[in-house]
Amino acid sequence: MLKISAPSVAVVCVSVQFLLTGPNAASAQDKFSLNGTYMQNTPCKGDGKDSPALKVTVSPQEIVSNIGVCKILSTKPDGKGISYHVECKLPAGPVLGDITFTPQPDKTVKLVDSEGNYNSVLHRCPG
Repeated sequence: MLKISAPSVAVVCVSVQFLLTGPNAASAQDKFSLNGTYMQNTPCKGDGKDSPALKVTVSPQEIVSNIGVCKILSTKPDGKGISYHVECKLPAGPVLGDITFTPQPDKTVKLVDSEGNYNSVLHRCPG
């Protein structure tokens, strides 16, 4: 299995996503749900004119973006957010990594990789 640094995983997963599963995520799950469609670093217009390159769809099992599909292997609470351990399928091979999603007061979700090298803001799309 190919192993790539966490910043690469974050880029793949954002360009990402998200289920709150597992017994350790129950309290964080009560606070917010990440399931849905998002735009990365830009508000979602929801009029069909949003850039497909910035679209991220999160389901209970995986995070899908234009870069690839990341399977959610496990989750755990991490401060006010949730940390996801993911396996992303890339053309070069599978990649393992950890990313944390934290809800913000403005209804966005901040994403950061486990090393703090990559940050992004996800804006939820209507629907």
